[in-house]
Amino acid sequence: MISVDTQVRGSWTVIAAVGEVDVVSAPELRAEIVRVVSEGFSDVVLDLSGVVFIDSFGLGVLVGAVKRIQAHDGHLRVVIGEARVHAVLELTGLDRVLDLYDSLEPAIAPLGAGG
Repeated sequence: MISVDTQVRGSWTVIAAVGEVDVVSAPELRAEIVRVVSEGFSDVVLDLSGVVFIDSFGLGVLVGAVKRIQAHDGHLRVVIGEARVHAVLELTGLDRVLDLYDSLEPAIAPLGAGG
């Protein structure tokens, strides 16, 4: 199960997910990303600091988010809190593709101000 909350923080649209991103919940997160980008918000922070588990469907959502946001000339930053989730990203090599942060505050810094 997952809960998803979206809010604008400065120039960033923050999509915060809490719970598990798996075969059941990944479509909900994907739908929110699609909605946000289709509404013209292309600088997105995925706050996954509350995510305790991610499976291959969740990883697919992350890859899709990168492609969708880049296609709209946007930027994606991802906040990871759980060490096991970070380990999965390292294992799959997604840590080299995603712009990862340990907490939200640095992730919502203006472009060019870190990251």
